[in-house]
Amino acid sequence: MSKIPNCPKCESEYTYEDGSVFVCPDCGHEFTAGDSVPEPVADEPQYRDAFGTPLEDGDTVTVIKDLKVGGSSNVLKVGTKVKNIRLCGGDHDIDCKIPGFGGMKLKCSVVKKA
Repeated sequence: MSKIPNCPKCESEYTYEDGSVFVCPDCGHEFTAGDSVPEPVADEPQYRDAFGTPLEDGDTVTVIKDLKVGGSSNVLKVGTKVKNIRLCGGDHDIDCKIPGFGGMKLKCSVVKKA
């Protein structure tokens, strides 16, 4: 009796043979013995600025439009450079410190890579 392979998608050992294909009861993936392992989907999101340039931790960005700062009457002006950004998940993608304003979160859609 031949050994039934583990599921190439979720690595489950509970696969079973159904005619000429193998079926995984955990994820529902159907495959043949010669199928290769599918490419893993990148878990890490890709952050891009307003013009599509990829952003990374530590980059310097420039604000491309005036932004009202919540909780004060100050406005973050166009052209303000923000150094050493940190990328984080959530609604606002960039965590940074802006001189004169302090810690702040920005969206990728309002900055361009400097």
